[in-house]
Amino acid sequence: MKKIVLKGGFLMMVLSVVSFLNSCTTIKELEYNVTENPLQMHADDVTLQINGKFVEKGLNAKAIAEVTPLFICNDGTEIAFSTEIFQGPKAAGNGKVVPKEGTSFSYESTIPYQKCMEEGVVKVRIVTKKGSKEEELPLTEKIADGTVITPYLIQLDDKVVMATDDFQRITSHQTGAVINFNKGKFNVKSSELKDQDVVDLMDFVLDATTNIRREMKSMSVQSYASPEGEIDKNENLAKDRAESAKAAVVKRMKKMKYEAGQADAFYSLDPKGEDWSGFKAEVEKTSHEDKELILRVLQMTTDLNKREQEIRNMAKTYTFLEKEVLPQLRRSQLTLSYDKVGFSDDELKELSKTNPDTLNVEELLFTATLYNDLSEQLRVYKEAQRLFPNDWRTSNNVGYVQYLQGDLEAAGTNFEKAGESSENATVKNNIGAVAHMKGDLERAMELFTAAGSSDETNYNMGLLNIQQGLYDDAVTNMGKYNTFNSALANLLAGDADGASQAIDQSASSDEAMAYYLKAIVGARTNNSEMLLDNLKTAFEKDGDLKAKAKRDREFIQFFENADFLAIF
Repeated sequence: MKKIVLKGGFLMMVLSVVSFLNSCTTIKELEYNVTENPLQMHADDVTLQINGKFVEKGLNAKAIAEVTPLFICNDGTEIAFSTEIFQGPKAAGNGKVVPKEGTSFSYESTIPYQKCMEEGVVKVRIVTKKGSKEEELPLTEKIADGTVITPYLIQLDDKVVMATDDFQRITSHQTGAVINFNKGKFNVKSSELKDQDVVDLMDFVLDATTNIRREMKSMSVQSYASPEGEIDKNENLAKDRAESAKAAVVKRMKKMKYEAGQADAFYSLDPKGEDWSGFKAEVEKTSHEDKELILRVLQMTTDLNKREQEIRNMAKTYTFLEKEVLPQLRRSQLTLSYDKVGFSDDELKELSKTNPDTLNVEELLFTATLYNDLSEQLRVYKEAQRLFPNDWRTSNNVGYVQYLQGDLEAAGTNFEKAGESSENATVKNNIGAVAHMKGDLERAMELFTAAGSSDETNYNMGLLNIQQGLYDDAVTNMGKYNTFNSALANLLAGDADGASQAIDQSASSDEAMAYYLKAIVGARTNNSEMLLDNLKTAFEKDGDLKAKAKRDREFIQFFENADFLAIF
């Protein structure tokens, strides 16, 4: 612990002992220690912390001492920390009382960082009062240097998020038709094959045999019998109807010369037997007077034979059912499964230039990702925005590319437009990123908080944490990224090894500032070789860093080192 000894009328400093000689013996001796020297800037503030001790009879019992640390910039600007008042036990006032036996004290004062404070020293002004006498003593020698401003090395690189597409080049679809049968029959009537739904299905198959955009996969045949008569007989009838429907389709496939459609493996037969579910559905469609009665019978009677008999007992109603409902249930349902094959990558690129209006929004969003050139990506996204302005993804992705191009104004405008269509986490993050880059930290924090947790938003929060002086939080939030800023966060949090690892694994590892940051790691770990080697490389890549290093208080302990001076 250093000492300030005040005895007479002049000031001197010998090593760590500072002596003030006053004509009166107001203050005899004051021991002190500056907790952080040189001072450091965190969250745009500089804090001076002093732990001190008045020795026995260190302050005259009737005296008052007003102690004010001053930051004196190299340009002469004086910036005062808060004044602390001490007084002897017999003095009148509101200062901290120093008893005869002496006392320990702690001092802390925080002031906003000013640009000139990068280079300067801290001295102390002491004004003593005893009775009617007041005297301002000469300034002490420096008690601390200032200021380390390493947090200002932050290079804002907020992450924005591109909205993803739902593009699928191959999509599965189905189309079908129904073949109806006469009561108790399973032969396919020629008239059924002329029904429009069957004709359309066969025309679709014919087109698919030559259409490169369609790939037929299989056909299922579900067959039913109306719920009348014996259950076993109806189950066999459903099987026969499935087989005959399949045979009719195979015959048409042969005429089309579609070989895959003639193979047994192309078909799956699924005879269902009596169709009580279909029966209920058809009854519900009607407005018959006994509709509710029939439905109650279905609900309350589980025995199928008994159920059928009760319905038959409603003679008039059963006549209606035989005419309007039961014929619809004697059927085979044909379902063709096929894949729709979309455009190739080259086709999508070409169409985005020549005929973008033929593409849907998913195709356009996907096509943009096929380009590495940002100008081409922007062109496609703008087409998507023109054609689909109400889809938030189009405006978001236009803004995304503009952000990467450095056009913050345009990016912000499009992110805001996306937000008008959908206030989702992606948009909130992106608007927040623009706000942060423009210096609106309050709005950025609000938006990142509202966006919730994602890798990008967490990283952006980490950048804010660095600016807030919350370095442990920054390390946690930025943990999934190795960047210059995540290395800076580790360094500021006291993890020199983590900082070195992050910067070495970052995309900026060969940039001048990366080497400069590693030089700071060297200084903080007292590794002069690491410091000097990395500073040399930093200077080779950016000569302007020499001027910065000469005033950077990270290197203050090396300012008089010959090897350090030799690299400038």
